Amino acid sequence: MKRLYRSNSNRMVAGIFGGLSDYLNIDATVLRLLFIIGLFFSVFTLALVYVVAAVIIPNEREVH
Repeated sequence: MKRLYRSNSNRMVAGIFGGLSDYLNIDATVLRLLFIIGLFFSVFTLALVYVVAAVIIPNEREVH
């Protein structure tokens, strides 16, 4: 079963798009670009979604 985590290795700010790209098998750059484009249309909503995701989604577990 796939689990959604914030990425420790593929992160720019909080690792949301790195973890989401691993979960969805999409390049993180595509997700980041879609987010930036979406900011032009709805700044408050997407910024709020990102902050909530950064708080709710746990960090990637380190495998030892």
